[in-house]
Amino acid sequence: MRSYRGWFLAAAAYNLLWGTAACLFPTAFLRLGNLEARSAPLFQAIGMIVGVYAYAYWLLSRDPIRYCGLVWTGLIGKLLGPVGFLFAVFRGELPWTFGWINVTNDLIWLPAFALFAWNYARRPLEAGAI
Repeated sequence: MRSYRGWFLAAAAYNLLWGTAACLFPTAFLRLGNLEARSAPLFQAIGMIVGVYAYAYWLLSRDPIRYCGLVWTGLIGKLLGPVGFLFAVFRGELPWTFGWINVTNDLIWLPAFALFAWNYARRPLEAGAI
């Protein structure tokens, strides 16, 4: 359980920092993805969502079993983020260069979230508790 706590605490810190940076400096992120500055308000909204997830991950780091159900929200986001990105790329709406965000926001965290969900968080679902 200690390793999961570390992952969730790191995810909380990352989300808080990334979300804050995305809200305060959206055009810097957009430039890295070769996107126009007019997308800044949308990117700031994404930053706020990412920042809010920090609280859920912090709760998971403090008491993983008690808050195990929160992992499903994070896991779904980490799965759908890359799917949405690929969908937008193949429609010509986002450049491939914007994919670095999915690597740092989703893909590196996905194994820990999936393993925790499989090993611990599915039990409440099976029991009908959630």
